[in-house]
Amino acid sequence: MRNCSFAIFVLSALLIAGCASSSGKSVEQKRAAVESMRSDVLSKLYTQKPDVQQQIASSAGYAVFDNANVNVIIASFGGGYGVAVNRQTGAKTYMNMAEAGIGFGIGAKDFSVVMVFHTSAALQRFIEHGWAFGGNADAAAKHKHQGGAVAAEVVVDDVTVYSLTETGLALQAVLKGTKFWVDDELN
Repeated sequence: MRNCSFAIFVLSALLIAGCASSSGKSVEQKRAAVESMRSDVLSKLYTQKPDVQQQIASSAGYAVFDNANVNVIIASFGGGYGVAVNRQTGAKTYMNMAEAGIGFGIGAKDFSVVMVFHTSAALQRFIEHGWAFGGNADAAAKHKHQGGAVAAEVVVDDVTVYSLTETGLALQAVLKGTKFWVDDELN
């Protein structure tokens, strides 16, 4: 039974990661979709928290990801895509992400994550190693512009993380690991 549960967990995480990929057929179309998502997410974040624009302007770099997440009783899994931008060089690194966790929760949500790297070392470490581990507690009941969401993220290692819920209904408290990795096709 335990092997069956683990197999379902892994399969679900892979399905979520596949669904949360950048759209388009060619490399150029996929990059354009990621850039459009990045621009939209930053505009929404700046509207909600105008001070973040200055924080990003004075940072070593930032990353923006689109993520879909599902919580089923004691498991949480999700996947997405995004881009990390080095503010000093202008270099962009297109990336993917997948996450899995344990804890109590139920629901599904589509959300975006913006990470602000306050040092070059933190940005480089993220691009090269990409792991993140932490706790997350949130509640979301939102569809487009209706409803609301609150989220709490642990911020460490010279990185500030902002989460914006697009749509979803979720109540969760989980301990999760997230893997970010370079997208070989888009770089």
